Amino acid sequence: MRSTLRIGLVVLAVSSSSAAAAGKPPLQIVVSRQQQSLAVYDGDRVIATSNVSTGRANHRTPTGIFSILEKRRHHESNIYSNAPMPFMQRLTWSGIALHGSKHVPDYPASHGCVRLPDRFAADLFKITERGMHVVIAEREVAPVQVSSDVLFQPNQARQAAPLADVPLRPALSHLATGGIEVAMAERSPLPPSFERDGAPIRILITRRGLRESVRDLQMLLNTFGYNAGEPDGYSGPATRAAIRAFQAAEGMPTDGEITPDLLQAVFRKAGRGTPPNGILRVRQDFQPLFEVDIDIAEPRLALGTHFLQFQELDARSGEGKWFGLSLDNALTNATKKRLGITTDADARDFNALKRTLDRITVPEDTRRRIASLLADGSSLSISDTEIGTETGEGTDFIIITQP
Repeated sequence: MRSTLRIGLVVLAVSSSSAAAAGKPPLQIVVSRQQQSLAVYDGDRVIATSNVSTGRANHRTPTGIFSILEKRRHHESNIYSNAPMPFMQRLTWSGIALHGSKHVPDYPASHGCVRLPDRFAADLFKITERGMHVVIAEREVAPVQVSSDVLFQPNQARQAAPLADVPLRPALSHLATGGIEVAMAERSPLPPSFERDGAPIRILITRRGLRESVRDLQMLLNTFGYNAGEPDGYSGPATRAAIRAFQAAEGMPTDGEITPDLLQAVFRKAGRGTPPNGILRVRQDFQPLFEVDIDIAEPRLALGTHFLQFQELDARSGEGKWFGLSLDNALTNATKKRLGITTDADARDFNALKRTLDRITVPEDTRRRIASLLADGSSLSISDTEIGTETGEGTDFIIITQP
């Protein structure tokens, strides 16, 4: 496959007037390990393509959902003997990047990065921005327009209600630093234009992990008068002692273990019903904003891994388009057991993404909150697995589907 970025740039220059009015349209890059190819998309339109060379057998390029964290015209590898990596565009802080190379065969040959022909790498560097999404898939996939009532639209913020009582939690990292965002009441109506000047937001929907359950457990035990320590999501001596005290008071075995039965008992005692099984997180400018519990129907069925990007916002109607794709993601038996999944997801199933969206229920107040922040280039990632070690300070949500 020859590089065709210059043709793509001509196409990009004559994009629709609505996109031009809003500035540079948000793009996304999709890499296929199987095809050893790269395509740049504006929505569902290919504007550039190239051959690539991904990681070889012992240094495989991970598949998943990434974004450009850093750009450097001149960079040398600090892992592999200062090897030159011109027009480097970093995808992970652990060392995965797009970069130019004079050796780009039609087979995997790198140490994990995605090699691009030098000329293409230089031209691509000119049209990308920090935060632009890069999807690396095993097979060839392409974004298509997706319509669903579950997807967010800016005009959903019209009926904004007072937010003072909305149960939006600060992100876990804010608990550690003390920085907490307070939801304030919106007393004035939205202006007639839905033009957005803010940075695009990143939304992640996933299953609640152990840390979220421990944090809620700590908060509730503290309200009962048991000293479970700071609600940080980590089970230390104070938390285990509080659990044993609660178990003794409720006539349960005093083993100090965090189990589904314990969580059910604590939530029931607090009048909270069934513990939630999903969580929605939001980031902006590589920083966490807030997170909130959500409901996932048919929890024994895997969600799969999906990525959607929002663009072409019409400032008058407050509506835009979502373009999405699905990635293969085989969960381990241990992961499925921990998450209570008995049926795998198949990314190739007809309407797999839409059927997953239909299983997700987001609180209405949260929908309005997200609608008020939604801007061109915002994204939504969906995955069964929790945040991995690659997601952290100075990143968007990074989802690894296959190391």
